[in-house]
Amino acid sequence: MTIIKICGVRDAATATATVRAGADMIGIMFAESRRKVTPQECHDIIEAVQAERRIPGPVQFEAPARGDVRGLGWYSAWSEAIETAVARWRPLIVGVFANQTADEVNDIADAAGLDLVQLSGGEDAEFVRAIERPVLRAVHMFPQTTAEDVYDIAREGLAAGVLLDTGSATAKGGTGETFDWEVAAETARRLPFLLAGGLTVENVAAAVGQVEPWGIDVSSGVETNGVKDIDKIRAFISAARGGRNGR
Repeated sequence: MTIIKICGVRDAATATATVRAGADMIGIMFAESRRKVTPQECHDIIEAVQAERRIPGPVQFEAPARGDVRGLGWYSAWSEAIETAVARWRPLIVGVFANQTADEVNDIADAAGLDLVQLSGGEDAEFVRAIERPVLRAVHMFPQTTAEDVYDIAREGLAAGVLLDTGSATAKGGTGETFDWEVAAETARRLPFLLAGGLTVENVAAAVGQVEPWGIDVSSGVETNGVKDIDKIRAFISAARGGRNGR
């Protein structure tokens, strides 16, 4: 089943409804953004999400040992570890960061009790290795980006997962626009990843069918006037799962 991440949640009520709609991951923004949470909003969201978990307590990943997995197989092993964690603790809490120091990321992740860290500011492999929690590393897709380019970036660092998002001349991600899904589909043949960029209720079923990604990530595509719309969230999850919704 495709992993579904709903990103940019800003309040506890929406977080609870999103979990009950069937989301596997809840994304909280700590990067500069109109969706950035305050410390109190963060506390309330995490408290609400943890109350919905199948198993209480901290998430534990059965992380693969680097020496046991080579090349891109590392990501396949990690995707299985994350899927196992989702099955046990769903949902997982992902903190989204960009253009912050590694110390800042680690301190916030510890204070908030995050399960995963998403790096969306073009951080390099050295930065990835400095993060103490499992990392989802965003790769920004441009018209000239190929599947081989993605593989090369993925090999650089010890991230737990990769997220492909549309880049532009003015923004590295979060553009709300799609990129070439043929490149995404080629990438998916060798590398499990989260597909982001311009996904909506109307196109997510086609995206899942064509690309066959390990997971999908959406934020603006489930909003109305810049605010998360729970009806759109439910419809998005149902469409992504072929008409199935909820837990």
